[in-house]
Amino acid sequence: MELRRQPVHRAMLYRFGEFSLDMERFELRCGGDPVAVEPQVLSLLAFMAARPGRLITREEIIDGVWQGRIISESALSSQIKSVRRAIGDDGRAQRYVRTVHGRGFRFEAEVATIAAGVASPAETGGDPDAIRTMVNSSGQPADPQRRTSVAVLPFANLSGDAAQDYFADGITADIITALAKYRWIGVLSRNTTFGYKNMAADIRQIASDLDVDYMVEGTVRRSGDFVRITAQLVDGKDGNSLWSERYDRELKDIFAVQDEITAKISASLEPAIGAAERDRVGRLRERDLRAWDKFHLGIAHFYRFTAPDNSEARRLLQASRELDPTFGEAHAWWAYATVLGMVYWEIKPSPELLDSALEAANTALKIDDQNAVFYMLKARVLLARREYEGALAQNRIAIEMNPSFAAAHCGLGDCLAYGGDYSDAIGCFERALALSPNDPQRWAFLSYGALALIFAGEYERAVAWADAARQIPNCQYWTAAHKAVALAYLGRTSDAQACARQLLAEQPGFNIAFATEKLFYLRRPEQVQLYLDGLQQAGIA
Repeated sequence: MELRRQPVHRAMLYRFGEFSLDMERFELRCGGDPVAVEPQVLSLLAFMAARPGRLITREEIIDGVWQGRIISESALSSQIKSVRRAIGDDGRAQRYVRTVHGRGFRFEAEVATIAAGVASPAETGGDPDAIRTMVNSSGQPADPQRRTSVAVLPFANLSGDAAQDYFADGITADIITALAKYRWIGVLSRNTTFGYKNMAADIRQIASDLDVDYMVEGTVRRSGDFVRITAQLVDGKDGNSLWSERYDRELKDIFAVQDEITAKISASLEPAIGAAERDRVGRLRERDLRAWDKFHLGIAHFYRFTAPDNSEARRLLQASRELDPTFGEAHAWWAYATVLGMVYWEIKPSPELLDSALEAANTALKIDDQNAVFYMLKARVLLARREYEGALAQNRIAIEMNPSFAAAHCGLGDCLAYGGDYSDAIGCFERALALSPNDPQRWAFLSYGALALIFAGEYERAVAWADAARQIPNCQYWTAAHKAVALAYLGRTSDAQACARQLLAEQPGFNIAFATEKLFYLRRPEQVQLYLDGLQQAGIA
C-alpha cells in the first residue's frame, strides 16, 4: 500500500515578510502578535513555506497535507483562500500565494528557514556565526541534553489471519513500553507510530517525518502454540540495519523474547550502557499469557470507538485484571475505558464507579510508577471526577517523562480549558496535533479543542475544528454537537439545525437531558449552561 501521511514538520521557523511561522509552537505570528489560524490551514501554509519559489501541484498538496484523501477543487480553493487571508493576501494581489492556472500554486515570498529555538540575528548582535554554532549538522537546534530518539513501527502480522492483528500490535506496544523505561532514550508513543500500520514506505522518509534517529520494525507469525518474531533496528539517516534477529519460540516464551529484543535494541543504540542499567529496567514480574492476550485483544476493541467495542474492551480488560492482578496495564486501561463509556456511551456516571476507576489507576501506578501512560490515564480519571488540579499534575508528570506524548498534551489542554484557561489550552491541543498527526485519537484532540474554543467564544474556529474532526472516520457524535452549538452562536440557525439533525441521526435520543448527564465532568456552571443554550438554539429539545 502506498503511504499517505499527514506532514510532520521538523521544529523549524519560517520567516517571510512580517510573518513568522513557528512549527515547534505550531503558531503563526505577525509582527510578534499571534494570528488565529486553523490547524489544517497552518499545515498547508507550512507545506508551501517550506517550498518557496517553485511550482507546487494540487496533487502534491493533497498528498502532503491531506494524506491523499479525495477533496474537491472547491475545498482546496477554500483552504488556499484561508491561507491568503491569514497572511494578508488575496486572489487579486497574490503577494505571497500565486495561482499557476491549470498547474498549482507557487509561494512567492522569500523565506528564511531557521531551526526553531535558535536565536535571531538581533539576539546575537547580528553575528551569523553565533547562529550557526547553535545548530547541529542536521539543521536541528543543538541540544546537549537531547535524548537518542526511536520510533517502533507496528510489527506486521504474517499469520494470514487478520484476527491476529491484535497479537502483533501487542508485541509492538510492549516493546515501546519497555524501551520507554530507558530514560536516555526518547521513544515515540504508541499512537504516534500506529498511524503507519500497514503502510509501505522508505524507512528514511518515515524517520525524517517523525524526526527520530532510529527505527524499529518487525514481523510476527503466530501458528498454534508457536510464534516467529523478526525484528531489526535501522539507522534513520542512511537506512542501514544496525541489528536484526529472528526468534522461533513457543508462546510461553513470548515475554523472554520481548525482553531480549529490547535489551538488544538498547545495547545497539548505546554500547556504553552497562548490563546493570539494562537489568534495572528489566521486567517487573512474569506475566500471565492469558491475561496478556485478553489485554491486547481488549485494546484492539478499545480503539474502534463504538459502544459495543467499548463494552467488549471493558469485559476483556476486567478479565485480564482478574487473571493477573499485577498486570498494571489492564488496571489502567480498564479505568480509562470505563470513563469513556460514561462520556460517550451507555454507562451512567456515578461516584462509586469513578471511585473504582481511580482505585484501578492508582493500582497501576503502585505496580509501575515509571510508566508515563499510567499517569496520563490517571489524569483522565481525575478529570472525569472534576479534580482538575490533580489531573493537571498527573499530565505534567507524563509529559516530563515523555515530552512527545501527544495524549498527555491533549489531557493537559482539557484540564486548562475546563478550568477557564482557554489560550493555553488551545496551545496544548495544537501541540498534540503536531506531535501525533496520525493518532487514532486525532478526532478527539480536535473535538476537545473545538469545545474549548466554544467556551472561549471563538465560534468560527470551533466550527473549523469540529469539521476537521468530522472528516476522520472514527469520530464520535459529540463532534456534530460541538459544530451545532458553534453554528448557533454564530447566528447560522439553518446550518445549526441541519447539523442537529445529523447529530440525532448519529445518536438517536440525544437531547438536553442526555447532554446534561454526559457533561458531568464540567464543574463550571456557566460552561454547562453556555453549551446547553447553544444546543437549544440549534433545535435540540
